Amino acid sequence: MTTKGWRYQKLRDLTTKIGSGATPRGGSNSYKPSGISLIRSQNVLDLAFSNEGLAFIDDEQAMDLQNVTVGENDVLLNITGDSVARACKVPKQVLPARVNQHVAIIRPDAAKLDSDFLLYYLQLSKQHLLSISEIGGTRRALTKGMIEDLDVYAPDLTEQESIASVLRSLDDKIDLLHRQNATLEAMAETLFRQWFVEPNKRAEIKGIKASQFVDGTFAMWIAETVGGEWGKEAPEGDFVLQVNCIRGTDIADLNTGLPNRTPVRYVKERKFKAIEPREGDLIIEISGGTEDQSTGRTTYINADIKSLFQYPVIFSNFCRLLRIKRVEYTFFVYCYLQYLYNQDEFFNLENGSSGIKNLDYKTLLFDSVFAMPNADLVVLFNSKVEPLFKKINQNKKQVRTLTALRDTLLPKLMSGEVRVKECSPLAF
Repeated sequence: MTTKGWRYQKLRDLTTKIGSGATPRGGSNSYKPSGISLIRSQNVLDLAFSNEGLAFIDDEQAMDLQNVTVGENDVLLNITGDSVARACKVPKQVLPARVNQHVAIIRPDAAKLDSDFLLYYLQLSKQHLLSISEIGGTRRALTKGMIEDLDVYAPDLTEQESIASVLRSLDDKIDLLHRQNATLEAMAETLFRQWFVEPNKRAEIKGIKASQFVDGTFAMWIAETVGGEWGKEAPEGDFVLQVNCIRGTDIADLNTGLPNRTPVRYVKERKFKAIEPREGDLIIEISGGTEDQSTGRTTYINADIKSLFQYPVIFSNFCRLLRIKRVEYTFFVYCYLQYLYNQDEFFNLENGSSGIKNLDYKTLLFDSVFAMPNADLVVLFNSKVEPLFKKINQNKKQVRTLTALRDTLLPKLMSGEVRVKECSPLAF
């Protein structure tokens, strides 16, 4: 289909720069606690930027990489590995920044190509990019030539900007909901620290007394732990029940957004009944991690969370289910484990080879002693934070609705099938 005023052009003819980054001298050992941002593939999501795992380098290292400096309107594209073809723009607060060798900078010619239009065009072209990235090796990779040769079907600059504005309005609302959720989660974390971690703050809160605390373990709140099941990739024998299987990476997605990457697996029905997460259970990652990210990511399970998935939920054998004694204890245990994870305490509880790390969850849950409040205080805390988590999950459902609307409009707008003037503002 051709649309009047639209034409194909090579991406090389619409840009002033296409190129990948480089690794700073010393590799990951050269990373600093703060400084110039070094963007890696894990920071580049589909249409979104993630601060999780953002690295930093000093001014001297940044000078060595000045030819891969990220500009405000640059589009970043992952070019190697499992995350190949994911694209995003970088928030202003992350700049100044450089990129490593797994990320390409695409700098549109402002007189020919709108940067937001390009971003959405790359999202539309993702399957094509994935298909060509498989050529020539077992590990996916996009070369500079492949990117330069990409055919871009686009109208004039004014209509590009109008199309991008419609799609960006949806993504702005999605981003607002994500930021609201981050604020709500931070409110729950702050309340947890004030009540249970910071004695000086705790003493200022009416009704909380030192006598309500004892030295204890997480066993006070946990009835049992249950191992996971990976199942089969396709139906086979008794493995016929279709499920979504939560992994460590899906826990990260659940805590920051939506579980869009959770794989579909097939399990035995009797196995599912034995390990199905119940209202108030927690799932903790016990195997995985990296040098700068420990194991121990945790999520809670309830009806709101289950509704985010297409199929019934289980969890992989790289995770462990914590069956909480009472649902009123769930958010306390969740916040406590999140607090310990964010304090990097779980690095001290890992064992295993230099490759895969394993969390010694038995020591964490049943041997390690922490200041524990009495049950009445935990139930009171639950009543304070439960509305916050309820709102978080409502926002996630709204994000899912807006994302579906954007994904429906994306190919229609980017192909000219639907013109901007045909889109009712009431839809947004």
